[in-house]
Amino acid sequence: MSENIIKSDEVREYLRQQEGREVTLDSIRSEFGVSRGTKSFDAVRNIMYQFAQQRTVKPVGKRSGVYKVLVQVQPVKVFGQEHKSGLFNLVFPKDRDTEMEFSFAEDVVIREGDLILIAGVSNYGKTAIAMNFLAENIESSPVLLGNEFTSSDGQPTPRFVSRLESMDWVKWVNGTGEDKFTLLPVMSDYPEYIVKDRINILDWVNIETGEHYQIGTLLSEIKRAVGKGVGVAVIQKSEYATAGRGGQFTKDFADLELLIDKHGEMESRLTIGKCKESTKSLTGKSWAFGIFQGVKLVNIREVKKCKRCYGKNDSCPDCNGLGWVDK
Repeated sequence: MSENIIKSDEVREYLRQQEGREVTLDSIRSEFGVSRGTKSFDAVRNIMYQFAQQRTVKPVGKRSGVYKVLVQVQPVKVFGQEHKSGLFNLVFPKDRDTEMEFSFAEDVVIREGDLILIAGVSNYGKTAIAMNFLAENIESSPVLLGNEFTSSDGQPTPRFVSRLESMDWVKWVNGTGEDKFTLLPVMSDYPEYIVKDRINILDWVNIETGEHYQIGTLLSEIKRAVGKGVGVAVIQKSEYATAGRGGQFTKDFADLELLIDKHGEMESRLTIGKCKESTKSLTGKSWAFGIFQGVKLVNIREVKKCKRCYGKNDSCPDCNGLGWVDK
């Protein structure tokens, strides 16, 4: 009986399901039940060589028999068809005394698929800002992915429940008593749990291995996963740093970067570190605010650096050594 030799079309169909991943000659042979000593055993190597020439796959480094399956890209027609604006109606956090959003909100352009990055020092408002994004967009059924909102038994923590209760301007449940938002206790593999086409708030994104240079790749995957929704990702930042942990890598895929620092001993300061699209220049501008009951934002106002002393004179009549004055 003649031997049935593996066909390139069979391997091509298998590779379509593996786009973006790595495969090996051994994994392909295993998939098709190819044994050593058969004609198909050597045919697999020849087929993969041909696919490498066709740019369907590419060899990985110097590891023999390992290939990256390339995602096949088709030309995209730009003109001659109707285009949607892709604008996303995202409500920004508000001052609870005035019910006004941060003033930059009217100038920022947010589109479907955008990623908002909140990078801040510990205990100065990262979670408060994230929770206010959740609250102001509650009617859009947002998703909250967090590693500190639930306990080991899968129940909401008392601190998280207390924050929700303090946000007494929000109706957290619908008419039947069901949550208007989805809470997912996620501590790793964040992109795998993103709910496509929704507002996804991740508080906070952590690189467990400490390899913070990987944050760029992780944020890129989160950005792709949200589809036509919007991602709001929270990361840690060192005091006085101009970027979150991971440095420049944190900025690469952010469409809007919000840096949170302390503003004196009792307040916080939000600075726009990057804004990809706006109706006027916003990068570098700052707003100070207070936080009441852990979640209520108050006294939001734009601030600027003190030009008299730049924070170097504790007796400065303009800023009292803070280095910032109200604009």
